[in-house]
Amino acid sequence: METVLVYISSFVIGTVFGGAIVFFWRRMAINRQLRAAQRKAARMMAEARVESKELLDQAKEDAEKAKASAETEYRERRSELQRQENRLQSKTENLDRKTESVAQRERGLANREKTLETTKAQLEEARDKQLKQLELISGMSSTEAKDVLLERMESEMDEEASRRLREWETKLKAEADLKSQEILTQTIQRSASEVVSEATAVSVPLPSDEMKGRLIGREGRNIRALEQATGVDLIVDDTPEAVTLSSFDPVRREIARNALTKLILDGRIHPARIEEVVKKAEEEVEAEIINAGEQAAYQVGVHGLRPELIKLLGRLKYRTSYGQNVLAHSIEVAFMSGMIASELGANPATAKKAGLLHDIGKAVDREVEGTHAAIGADLVKQWEKSPEVVQGIAEHHLETSNVSIWGFIVAAADAISSARPGARRESLENYLKRLRALEDIANGFSGVDKSYAIQAGREIRILVKPEEIDDLGGMRLARDIVKKIEEGLEYPGQIKVTVLRETRAVDYAK
Repeated sequence: METVLVYISSFVIGTVFGGAIVFFWRRMAINRQLRAAQRKAARMMAEARVESKELLDQAKEDAEKAKASAETEYRERRSELQRQENRLQSKTENLDRKTESVAQRERGLANREKTLETTKAQLEEARDKQLKQLELISGMSSTEAKDVLLERMESEMDEEASRRLREWETKLKAEADLKSQEILTQTIQRSASEVVSEATAVSVPLPSDEMKGRLIGREGRNIRALEQATGVDLIVDDTPEAVTLSSFDPVRREIARNALTKLILDGRIHPARIEEVVKKAEEEVEAEIINAGEQAAYQVGVHGLRPELIKLLGRLKYRTSYGQNVLAHSIEVAFMSGMIASELGANPATAKKAGLLHDIGKAVDREVEGTHAAIGADLVKQWEKSPEVVQGIAEHHLETSNVSIWGFIVAAADAISSARPGARRESLENYLKRLRALEDIANGFSGVDKSYAIQAGREIRILVKPEEIDDLGGMRLARDIVKKIEEGLEYPGQIKVTVLRETRAVDYAK
């Protein structure tokens, strides 16, 4: 038991002693931390004092700089204000001097005006005295004399103006006639063209008459295939060693001629081969059309045409008008338009382009309604930026209300090319139609016995029934027929109408 007590006493003493040691050790650690915190606080306070001192010095330095800058700016502005004040003072002095000078001039002008007024009054007084003396001498008042003088002057001026106007009109007309004759003469002399004949049929030679049967084929299948593929009539008649291709479309006729020539040379003639050869001929003719258009543009010297216009221009190679090839006619008109434009001082390049394209509407006039001039203008307007070229094309037949200089230039060149002797010929069918229409107009009037169109349709002679129409009636009939012809018939130049009335006395001797 004692031993247990000893152990317990020892344990308690040890525990108390250990707790005291731990207490003293913790106190010492806390004191160390306190001293470290105090040292850190002292160091931070020292750093803060140093940093605040630096900031204060920087603020003082910035304040000194701002003060120096403000003083410099103040001195500069004060100097500028002083200069402006000096300048204003100088201008004020100059203005005062000018004002004084103007005032002196005004005083001088006032004195001169007074002098002039005095002189004017003296002149008026002298003039009144002279007028009174003249009125006494002439026996007329000044108003009456003025009216008489004005009437005489007006009459003389009217006569002089009329005389000079007639002189100027005569002179201008003579000069214009001479100038136009000179321009047209030079243009015609500088240009020459070939003449071609209009044809709607072409003959293709054959190596022998045996080839006709091969072209016709069994039960006519070859000739039907060829006509169907080309749209051309193939005429096989008694003409030895030749067949005829007939069509109003020259492009189709050329395709058919090209294809038929190839078939004859090849010798293989059957519907499948015909279709193949016709297709190839179409491609060749298409290439020839483009080449013809390019050659025409190159020959005239017109560059920059769109491919669409080149193609339409080449189609004119196979188009004729009154026996004249339209492409050759267009080239000639282009050259003549350029010559006329250069004589008039206009742009020759624009005139050439308008002349070359003036009949391009004829390439599609079978497919589009309207005149070829309007059709051509609408076509060219799609691809041509120059409004002058479009005007020349649209106005070359003078069909529009307003005609520009380009329309007159192209119209003159077109007339020269068309009116050249031998350039065009009227087809026999159209010629006979016009003669028949002329006679029908005359025969449509009552009292007409017979009518005869003579001198190639330039004159019509009408025989009337004398018992129905007297001499005055014959004159009225001639005038009525003239009006009817002018209203319902298209013709070149003029037509002479002659009415013949014959009275016959017949008797028999028995």
